[in-house]
Amino acid sequence: MMASRVTAYIGIGANLGDARAQVEQALDSLKRLPQSRLTTQSSLFATAPVDAVGDDFINAVACLETELPAQALLEQLQALELAAGRERPFRNAPRTLDLDILLYGEQLIDTPSLTVPHPRLTQRAFVLIPLLQLDPFIVIPGAGSAHQFAPRVAGQGIRKL
Repeated sequence: MMASRVTAYIGIGANLGDARAQVEQALDSLKRLPQSRLTTQSSLFATAPVDAVGDDFINAVACLETELPAQALLEQLQALELAAGRERPFRNAPRTLDLDILLYGEQLIDTPSLTVPHPRLTQRAFVLIPLLQLDPFIVIPGAGSAHQFAPRVAGQGIRKL
């Protein structure tokens, strides 16, 4: 039996080391995920840290078509983070690589290890703006049209690279 394909949006960010190279490497690594295909990616954006410290972040959003269940996708993303030297000394610490499942089809997921849609998706320009670049009409399950949240993040510094 063929597993069903789901469209998943992945938030990518880094602000330690060569952050741009880390994000570009992550995009390349997403192309090689099992049972998945990278279909499109946003531009790269530079953003000031939000509720975090350190240098500016480089961010992007990738769209995957995947047959991986959400938990298996999360485990693959966490393996990529570890391979990039990700450490978690404290909440919102600077990071070599951060990969988050923003959306997983139209599913609402709330488990101890995964919440989808990402709980701060509508509050963060660094994921909302690249997501809207990929699909200006995207709907966030349980929240509505993503574009309605853009005015709320307008004060957050974000610059397309």
